[in-house]
Parts: sequence; structure tokens; C-alpha cells
Amino acid sequence: MSQTSRDRLLLGIAILLLWQLSTAWLKLLDSQLFPQPLQVLHLLFEDREVFLKSLLSSFNLLFWGCSLATLLAIPLGLIVGWNRRLRLAIEPATNVLGPIPPIVYIPYAIAILPTFTQSSVFIIFVGAFWPLFMNTVAGVESLEKGIVDSARTIGVSRKSMLIHILLPGAMPHIISGGAISLVLAFILLTAAEMIGATSGLGWYVKYFSDFADYPRVVAGIIVIGAVVLTLMTIYQRFTGYLLRWRKQ
Repeated sequence: MSQTSRDRLLLGIAILLLWQLSTAWLKLLDSQLFPQPLQVLHLLFEDREVFLKSLLSSFNLLFWGCSLATLLAIPLGLIVGWNRRLRLAIEPATNVLGPIPPIVYIPYAIAILPTFTQSSVFIIFVGAFWPLFMNTVAGVESLEKGIVDSARTIGVSRKSMLIHILLPGAMPHIISGGAISLVLAFILLTAAEMIGATSGLGWYVKYFSDFADYPRVVAGIIVIGAVVLTLMTIYQRFTGYLLRWRKQ
């Protein structure tokens, strides 16, 4: 086990001990709002089937929203970043639409789109699209002009320019934007599920908070945190593999 892994393990143990100390032993916190660790652990096991169903529901929405954003944001970002005239033309619209919090679209998405699934996928798509698109454009802009000019000089086709020159060159920026998109997409997913879903991790927390069942609320929050940590770890491993050439 590496030193970093040991440090993280010790930190986790310290947090659990502090939690146990403040709730079960010294009773410093309200027992209704702050359940004991063993109580939450029991609920994690007891509601495992509900959590599994919620995970599948949440991942379905997250997959489609992020997939659509990736399929559109990266190609469009490469094209816009490469074409200076097009980039300058849409820059005002990007500066206006990009910073708008996607959560404000939730009421309209629910009202306009026929199903909750479609409205949730749309909200996740909007949230994941802009960071990925803007970072892709920035990645293309950051490329050395000499590389692009050399590719043009030797007659590289547009398709090859996009796939073999611009995409690898912009990849570090794309990966940074992807990390932001993934976190933002999960936040929006949870928010959308809290408003109108009948399943999902956000729905689980909202449903039991309405009944003041705070032990289950804490259990749901822990599961959400574990899922986010797992997703980000997998993403970092995958992107580390894609950028392995930088270490070399």
C-alpha cells in the first residue's frame, strides 16, 4: 500500500471515530438529525436493493446526457476552435449561454418534454456540454500555430486535421473540461431527481427527508459520495491512460 493510500485510510478512520464519538459516545449531536455510524451501516445493507435500483436509474440518465454532450461538444469545439471566423461569430452567444446555471431550465424541460427521463437527460446534456465545448475550443486555440500551418503545407485533409492534429493536441484541455462536465452532470442529475423522479439517488434522499427519516438521508448522501468518488477515480485512470504520452 502506498503512502497516499495509507494517509487516506487513516483519514477515513479518523472521520469515522469522530462521527462515533460525537453521536454514540458523547452524544454531542441531535440523535434524530445525526444518526450513529452503525445505524447508517445497517440501513445501507437493509436498503441495498433500493440503492441498486436507484443507481441503475441514475446511471441511465447520466449515461445518455453525458454521451450526447460528448458526441456534440468535442466535434463542434474542434471545428469552432479551428475556424477563427466562426469562433468570433458565436463568441457572444457562448459568453451568454455558457454561464447560465442549467438548473434554471428544469421547469421548462419538465413542462415541454413529454417524460421526466427526457427532461432530465436534456438538463444533464446542457450542463455537461458547455464546459466540454469551451475547453475543447480553448485546447485548439492553445495549439502551436506552426503545427497547424505545417499540416496545411503538406496537404493534410480536413478530416485528418481534426482527428490526427487538433484532437490529440487539445486532449489535455478536453480532459479537464470532461472532469468538470462529469461533476456538474451528477449535481444536475441529483437535483432533477429531487424535483420530479420516482427513483434514483436524488429521489431517495428527497423522499426520506420528507418523512424526516434522517438516518436514510445520511445513508443516501454517503452512497452519492461513494458513487461520485468511484466515477472520478475511473475517469482519472482512463484519462491518465489517454495522456500516458505526456509522462514519456
